[in-house]
Amino acid sequence: MSDKKNTSYPKEKVNILFLENISDAAVKNFKDAGYVSVRKLGGALTEDDLVREVKDVHLLGIRSKTQITPRVLEAAKKLQAIGCFCIGVNQVDLKSATDHGVVVFNAPYSNTRSVAELVIGLSIMLIRRIPDKNNAAHKGVWMKEAKGSYELRGKTLGIIGYGNIGSQVSVLAEGMGMKVIFYDAVTKLPLGNAIGKKTLKEVVSQADIITLHVPDNNATKNLINKNALKNFKKGSILINYARGEVVDLEGLRKCILDGQIAGAAIDVFPWEPEKNGDRFETPLQELPNVILTPHIGGSTEEAQMNIGEDVSNKLFQYLEMGLTNGSHTVPAINLPPQEGTHRILHIHRNVPGVLSEINTQLSKHNINILAQYLKTNDEIGYVVLDVDRKISDRAFQLLKEVKETIKVRLLY
Repeated sequence: MSDKKNTSYPKEKVNILFLENISDAAVKNFKDAGYVSVRKLGGALTEDDLVREVKDVHLLGIRSKTQITPRVLEAAKKLQAIGCFCIGVNQVDLKSATDHGVVVFNAPYSNTRSVAELVIGLSIMLIRRIPDKNNAAHKGVWMKEAKGSYELRGKTLGIIGYGNIGSQVSVLAEGMGMKVIFYDAVTKLPLGNAIGKKTLKEVVSQADIITLHVPDNNATKNLINKNALKNFKKGSILINYARGEVVDLEGLRKCILDGQIAGAAIDVFPWEPEKNGDRFETPLQELPNVILTPHIGGSTEEAQMNIGEDVSNKLFQYLEMGLTNGSHTVPAINLPPQEGTHRILHIHRNVPGVLSEINTQLSKHNINILAQYLKTNDEIGYVVLDVDRKISDRAFQLLKEVKETIKVRLLY
């Protein structure tokens, strides 16, 4: 974390709440930096419970189960930022967070290696039909045979979604002697000897193993539907460690029973239980050569530690320096500290004339701006101002009165 630890707001009064058993690395980072009011809870909270808990919270840390709704954000009057200690931010109403000037961070790369390694491991297990042999052994049946078992070497891996995880799977697969083909909606530079294909159909019809690494959006919902499954190479294997809405599970079940698909590994589902121990059902239960895991693709000690470090650093840098790199709501700004100044953060609705009014008001009162940076997105603008220490309080009050202001904070 940064060495800069002086803020205008006393650290002992900054309330930080971490939910869903977030890594202790995040807690340690803030406590080491002098923040004493750090609470960590083991699970997610309901909307009603969250509304009660966030009223005096300045920083909130969550994982994938906690839902940040407009009602929660309306109740969180002091909330400055939300850290999503996971890859996605789907659990946060980003429009409402933007309207309230709340910065939202996540960790899009921290568990990449964990998922990529597991995909390779699953590929080996499935192509060797280990799940069936394992189940038989547990039932006291000896199933020593080579029929239907193959090596990965020389087989073709098809990757749908060639982003951070997909591209790393590509590198590992080539190291195992596999051929790699991929499809992505956006043109991507292949790594190693991987070959990009123009359509999803080309990939699934040629690949022995297909692995999905796509985001959750309207374009990917039900991407692998009954029609797409018909195009899969007979006897191929499907791995979905991406998003639960991407695969038609009933269609996949039929293809496995019909022999069109030889096996599958699924980690994400359209519906998932709220907590450990809850009843879980899926059409893929009790099928041959199928591995089902409870959304643990990125759940390793290393990944959780990396996520804890990554997101807590982003929260810390925003809290102490106003930096917003990696934000999904407030535009990204990285302005180095200026000696002998006080820093003010101004978040406003992005309409014409706001910056002009800021400068006019400060100039009218002879307030010298020593450094200033503005960045906007479609919804809001974010201004970081470094002003003379002697008149920073006056500048702060003037900025609060600027039209279209959402949030103003005297940082240090």
